Amino acid sequence: MASAESEASTHLFGPYTIRASEVFASSPLSLAIVNLKPVVPGHVLVISRRVVPRFQDLTPDEVTDLWSLAQKVGRVIEPHFNASSLTLAIQDGPQAGQTVPHVHIHCLPRAQGDFKNNDEIYDAMDVKESEMKSQLDLDKERTVRTPEEMAEEAAVLRKLFDTAQ
Repeated sequence: MASAESEASTHLFGPYTIRASEVFASSPLSLAIVNLKPVVPGHVLVISRRVVPRFQDLTPDEVTDLWSLAQKVGRVIEPHFNASSLTLAIQDGPQAGQTVPHVHIHCLPRAQGDFKNNDEIYDAMDVKESEMKSQLDLDKERTVRTPEEMAEEAAVLRKLFDTAQ
């Protein structure tokens, strides 16, 4: 995995600009980024480098690369956040709850009892995605988590990836 710091200073996540400081892992066709509105501690996203709105629009190589990076991310974030499981999810299209028109995998470290009903995680993801779309212009205002907070978390995760290689 390439060091995120050595890459471009910004990346696109749909119409939004993501700073390189928010990227903590990368592969040839994908990036792992911290989340503006995490549902649980350690909730991160794996995105395709190419801005593609739907999963079906990815090439076979992009699908493989995206899921391979998600697997590597899971291996690192699960123990780091003292989790015992992971939820990996794609909301593919507006009716599935996708609010950013760019393929992304939600990687959520899970712990016993983090939600009373285990499937409530999906409702929480829908709420966070809807709030993000209706309340924020991510290019102008990042009120939920500051860029510094996101950069700090990405720096911690980046170090974990550097030592895991």
